[in-house]
Amino acid sequence: MKRKLRVRQAQTVLPFGVGAVLDVQGESFVAAGIERWPDLKTPVSSDRLATRLGVKGFFAAPHTLNDRYDKADRPGVPYVRFPGWLFCGSCRAMVRFLREHEKPGEPPVCTSCAAAPRLTPMRFVRICPDGHLDDVDWWYWAHSKLVPELRESCSESKHAWKARRLSFRVADRASGLEALSVRCEAIREGGKPCGAERDLLDVLGPQGGRCSGRNPWQHWDSRVSCGQQVHNVQRTAGNVYYPVVYSALDIPQTAEAPRAQRTMAEAVLDHGYWTNLIDALGTPRADVFRGMIKEDTDASDRLIDQLVAEATGAPAPPFPDRQESGKSGKIDLSRDEWYAFDAAQLPEATKEFAVRRSGLGLDGEKEEPWATLDAHIGGVVLADRLREVRALTGFRRHSPGGTLVPADTGGRLRWLPATEVYGEGIVLTLDEQRLTAWENDPRVRAHVRGVRTDLDASFRDEQLAETTGSELSPRFLLLHTVAHLLIRQLSFDSGYTTASLRERVYGRPEYGQHGLLIYTAAGDAEGTLGGLVRQGEAPHFAETLIRMLEAAAWCSADPLCAEHTGQGFGNLNRAACHACTLLPETSCQTGNTLLDRALVVGSARVPGYFTDVLTASRESAAAIAQG
Repeated sequence: MKRKLRVRQAQTVLPFGVGAVLDVQGESFVAAGIERWPDLKTPVSSDRLATRLGVKGFFAAPHTLNDRYDKADRPGVPYVRFPGWLFCGSCRAMVRFLREHEKPGEPPVCTSCAAAPRLTPMRFVRICPDGHLDDVDWWYWAHSKLVPELRESCSESKHAWKARRLSFRVADRASGLEALSVRCEAIREGGKPCGAERDLLDVLGPQGGRCSGRNPWQHWDSRVSCGQQVHNVQRTAGNVYYPVVYSALDIPQTAEAPRAQRTMAEAVLDHGYWTNLIDALGTPRADVFRGMIKEDTDASDRLIDQLVAEATGAPAPPFPDRQESGKSGKIDLSRDEWYAFDAAQLPEATKEFAVRRSGLGLDGEKEEPWATLDAHIGGVVLADRLREVRALTGFRRHSPGGTLVPADTGGRLRWLPATEVYGEGIVLTLDEQRLTAWENDPRVRAHVRGVRTDLDASFRDEQLAETTGSELSPRFLLLHTVAHLLIRQLSFDSGYTTASLRERVYGRPEYGQHGLLIYTAAGDAEGTLGGLVRQGEAPHFAETLIRMLEAAAWCSADPLCAEHTGQGFGNLNRAACHACTLLPETSCQTGNTLLDRALVVGSARVPGYFTDVLTASRESAAAIAQG
């Protein structure tokens, strides 16, 4: 019976998208560029995301459709066997397996052994910072300790790339990489055996030699001149593949401004100098009154211009300006999403988007800690249906700051691979006035200033600015940390694993954002079971928040974790580690960076936004215990 190797459609974007190494049933492959995809593809619509990425559209990998083992499948996404060097676990012979050796539906086997055992892929590969991937030159490795004259005297020196007499040895009297070696069994000039051999003790890390300037699915003629130093790594190492994925929620178009924006408009209209501004229009005094109103209300010129137009009947600028871009120079996708969740009149339900306003169920509550908790929360919106489109733009190798290799390595296509997933979610917003007062505390600003300094020194500065905004704000750090803590708590309460939940943080003060979205976006039925939305309903969600804060107040790594002044990637975290805050990286927008529990529950150096809630909870528990 011939075997069929499959990946799910969603996996062709993440984690096995273009350039990724896939291990399946003892074999190893690499996903080819989209220029090699078959013509039969499934279109995926997302106008907002297409505009953001500057492409004409998206396509999902085609379904093979046929599950019968006696008929051939339709063409699917191509995966190329990699590495090309394989070895036999029985006779230890190494084989350079070429494309002409492939037999559809059959794994590679050793032709030298009577039992024809399967061949095993070599464990190590070669990468470079420019995103290229290639086999290790095992012939050169075996002969690298020899002088050039002896190396060239080997009978296979002219065709080393497909050497036929290498063997992968395992020593009995050693351990680790030192026990593994590659040996040449060829014949030298004069009829003597070569016998060149070198162990793998030093195989990992930077190596000499030239980069091939290509990836395994590219033809040799497509190679480029690459002067980067090559690095040998294990083929499943984390630095072999850094995908660059963008996502957007499918939301209905609405011209309504968010509630926070209308609250600011009311503040402008109620200002004592508003009538003076209207009366002084067209005179120098108008600029004075405008400046006073802006200073007192933090309103933007665009909002004031619109209110003036409404009061005078003059043409008004369009609101909101949805094409505004951030530090990265690209359109920010979070604005429309925030407007949809924060609107006073929520959008009507569609097949892809259905939300309803909920709450904590604590209106009029006077008992603690519920009254204090209610004062810190702005509101809760439950999303019964969400559609998310995820698109792969390319990948990097060696480090997250390496050269971006586009998904279309041919460079001629105007579309990207994407997948659509459905799910549900909870939108939590904080009280805007309390949040503003908290983040204006000098201790909070001084604390966040240190994180901002580390971020400015990081090569991920511009990349993270697409999420945080042009300047990292205290509210983003707070909301991001709350999102992580909430996902960890919901994984206990709702039954979803942490890897099944994702976050979207809306923490850009320039847009009036002060909330977060926790949602499921699984590629199967798990994303639509309803368990997450039920946890967001009253009174369950208030209890979940209290349990979250109690859990966040203590970490098994404290006091080391709580007092840390810089940990994690690029020292971009403070009081946040795997024991208390971090999530699977597929769940986090920023790759488990920009996190700090101290901003949530407080510390000796900085007040936490929820410190009062935590104190009230403990005092209430103590009072109950004392009877």
